[in-house]
Amino acid sequence: MSHSATAHLPGWAANTLFSRQHQPADTVVALGDIRIGGGRPVIIAGPCSVESEAQILETAHLLRTHGAQMLRGGAFKPRTSPYSFQGLGQKGLELLAMARSASGLPVVTEVMDTADVGLVAEYADVLQIGSRNMQNFPLLKAVGRLRKPVLLKRGMAATLEEFLMSAEYILAEGNFQVILCERGIRTFSDYARNTLDLNIVPAVRRISHLPIIVDPSHGTGHRELVTPMSLAALACGAQGLIIETHPRPDTALSDAGQTISIEHFAQLMEQINHFVAWQQHYADITDPT
Repeated sequence: MSHSATAHLPGWAANTLFSRQHQPADTVVALGDIRIGGGRPVIIAGPCSVESEAQILETAHLLRTHGAQMLRGGAFKPRTSPYSFQGLGQKGLELLAMARSASGLPVVTEVMDTADVGLVAEYADVLQIGSRNMQNFPLLKAVGRLRKPVLLKRGMAATLEEFLMSAEYILAEGNFQVILCERGIRTFSDYARNTLDLNIVPAVRRISHLPIIVDPSHGTGHRELVTPMSLAALACGAQGLIIETHPRPDTALSDAGQTISIEHFAQLMEQINHFVAWQQHYADITDPT
């Protein structure tokens, strides 16, 4: 995708660190051989919550077998109800580190509080800022002072300007390893948990050099919608996906309805691989050089 550094930038994006005016070339966030924003889409998968040693080790091994490149899992869980499972806390972080050692998959996990930033950073390869904390400015500044990649999820009612300005808080602290994530927004539609706003993907890629991935699990809330919306996300330019996956999704302690099985994930990866191959073939035959 080619971009002009200053073409059609909205006024609020002028002189910002996230904009192509500041940096015309795409930012690539690298974790070893994994390059988010560097070409082939990166697939992050795993359970909503880390539930046990057996669960996370089994999941990591199977996901690695089927082509996932990174492991997601919640140790600290923000839940709508205070009576819902809130995660295992530090024990969950330790289990994620164990799964990383066993599988080789880098770990993405959420940090919810400034007091926990140092702890989570000890275990995580990428720190996730969830939708509810997108405008928690002290937390954004705290992860900005780290030199570790940050996955910033869009707030459930955030505009494009608010989303990118939240990223600016992290960049302004000196951390340019920011990955944006569209995860669906609240609308009047009632047939899905959220409305997956894929319009924002090409809009972000036009305005900003930061990579953007898509969460079709939270974006829909229904596992049967995950595959079509994953492929739609890649078709409109998403540079990766983050997908909730569990060996036994119906028994998952959180977000069971939007979590896909390992078998479903394997089938989705086959379709993603076919799509990426077709996309590369199309690029090759249409390249004027």
